[in-house]
Amino acid sequence: MVNIERYHIKKKMDERDLDRLISSLERSTRILKRLLFIRYRYNGDSVEEASERIGITKMMGYEWQNRWNKLGYKGLIPRYARRGPSKLSSDQKEILKNMLKDGNYTTAQVRSMIKKKFDVDYTMKQIWVILKGWDMHHAKPYLHDKRRPPDAEDILKKT
Repeated sequence: MVNIERYHIKKKMDERDLDRLISSLERSTRILKRLLFIRYRYNGDSVEEASERIGITKMMGYEWQNRWNKLGYKGLIPRYARRGPSKLSSDQKEILKNMLKDGNYTTAQVRSMIKKKFDVDYTMKQIWVILKGWDMHHAKPYLHDKRRPPDAEDILKKT
């Protein structure tokens, strides 16, 4: 059996009210884009045509339409993932920051330090986010050749 709601737009709002929202009230470009999609659907465009005009995938168009059909305008408001509390307290983060000031560490080394010191397990990406938040930069480790003479630059300079 075909879900007919998936293919039809419900007129949750008068077209004049929708146009008023689009032209004057809506400041969020993300919501504005979604409202334009709804207007195109009201004007008879298929989900595929309206999606193409907005520059989104057809599946995203169906998602926006389903949200509109269920919740109206509120369904078009972007839903962002909620951030939970940090696994490390601010005191623990300060201790870690002081520990890292002494030297150069890889993200893997920082991760193992956190696990050992605070018994907290972070992903490598989260370690990177924490270090970036402290304005600590990372780089690929530079290997030093033991055979390289100390005056290699001078030797290689063209005179």
